[in-house]
This record gives sequence, structure tokens and C-alpha cells, in this order.
Amino acid sequence: MSARRPAPEQGAKASKPITVSSVRNAKGVEPLVCLTAYTAPVAQALDEACDLLLVGDSLGMVIYGLESTIPVTLDMMSAHGAAVARGARHALVVVDLPFGSYQESPAQAFRSASRLLAETGCGAVKLEGGAVMAETINFLTQRGVPVLAHIGLQPQSVNALGGYAARGKAAAEAEAIVADARAVADAGAFAMVVEGVVAPLAARITATVRVPTIGIGASAECDGQILVTEDMMGATFGHVPKFVRRYADVGGTMRAAAEAYAADVRARRFPAEEHLYGMPKPKIAAG
Repeated sequence: MSARRPAPEQGAKASKPITVSSVRNAKGVEPLVCLTAYTAPVAQALDEACDLLLVGDSLGMVIYGLESTIPVTLDMMSAHGAAVARGARHALVVVDLPFGSYQESPAQAFRSASRLLAETGCGAVKLEGGAVMAETINFLTQRGVPVLAHIGLQPQSVNALGGYAARGKAAAEAEAIVADARAVADAGAFAMVVEGVVAPLAARITATVRVPTIGIGASAECDGQILVTEDMMGATFGHVPKFVRRYADVGGTMRAAAEAYAADVRARRFPAEEHLYGMPKPKIAAG
């Protein structure tokens, strides 16, 4: 990982970093715990609990307020990836390749991936696509770039897919997704995200491929699970996807704190005496 991380605090518990091999070898052993992270403080907070931190292109919506992941750039992924890598000591950090940075050719994908690895200190990259991206995955892995694949519902292709509906309900579509899973595993992906597919299909894929599956809106039988941290923490507003469980109400806490702060400011209760810098007491000359 990146040499730019801050030194550990005194008395901090040392933990063995998770590697690509660690994730690959976890299949059938213990479920992988994965969350998204976009900033160094969030990475520090999540690090010990997680096996994998994904700097997802979902930052486009979560951080920047975009309507989709499509406008996200390599510059954005590089900046946030470096921040997360500086904050993580234990979890494997994986950075998304954004739309348009890898689909053109394997050579383009290598240029984009090698840039992210060099600039962020991450341990791997993620790209969307099944059989159509198998050649690219093989090209990258043969050149030392670890790849986390992403099959099923692919947000970067949502315009072509016609929306965010669950995939694999029809038999033909289910067989195509299974073929995608086999293709990316055979191409050298060390694991794969399986998103937005019906539960029986996700379980079937998990039993079929030799690398770990990481589910989101899939099945509890996947080899691991991932959620967008802000969704899981209750820090996003509006529609909550069916597959999300809220483990906190961070958004509600922030609103309540802001309202309490606003009330104190308007009533001139803040800042109070203990928050102010006073003038030093004058020294009394010796008689």
C-alpha cells in the first residue's frame, strides 16, 4: 500500500493487511466484509472492520450530487483513491475504473489502471462487464494489475440496460450472467461483485465460480457483501434501495446537531466563555 500513510498512533493495534491473495483465498472460509469509502477519515473509521474498501464511482452521486456514475473522471477517482489509501492500514483498497477509461481497448484500460495504482497506492482496480471484458481483464492481470470484476446490474451501463431493475429473472438473461461470471473468473479476476440479481441466481454463481463473489442486492450465500457506507449509515436522503439495511441514522444526527447549533448561535449561547480566547492577565510587578 501507499507509503504516504501517516504513522500509527501510539498504542494502536497492529493488524495484518489484507491482500488480493487473502481475498481470493477467503472463498468458502469466511464471508468477506466490504464497504465503500471516499475519504481518509471514513477509511480510518471502517478499516479494522472491513476486508475490502471500495472507492466506488458511486462517489459521483454520494459526494458530488451527480445523477449517475457516468460523469465521474479518472482525476476524481485518483484523488479519492489516494485519500482512502492514506487512511486504510488493514483493508484491501480497490478503486473503480470510471466510465470511458477502459472500454475502448485493453491498452487504454492498462493506462488507466496503472495510473490509479501509481497515484493512489491502492491494491487493485474494479471494472464493470462480463464476457465482453474478459480479454481486458486477462490483459491487465497478465501485466500485474489485480482486477475485481463486476457483473449483473452494471451502473455504468444503466442507459443501455434500461434502468436499475433486478437482473436474471428471465432464463436467457440468467444464463448470460452465469456465462459472464465464468468468463471473468477464467480471465483472472481475483473476485467479482455480483449486483442486483435475483437471489437464486447469485447463489448459483457463487457455487459455480472458483473465486469469491461479493453481493450487493444479491444473496446471503455470496462469499461476501458490500454496501455504500452512506446508505448503510443512514447518511443519504431520499430513496433507499430494497437491499440496504440502515445500521445508523447519521443523517438524522447531523440534522439534529445542526439545529441545536443554529439555536445556540441565534440565542448567542455559542460561543460561551469557555470557547473564547481572553487577554493574558497583567503581570504585577514585585514590590
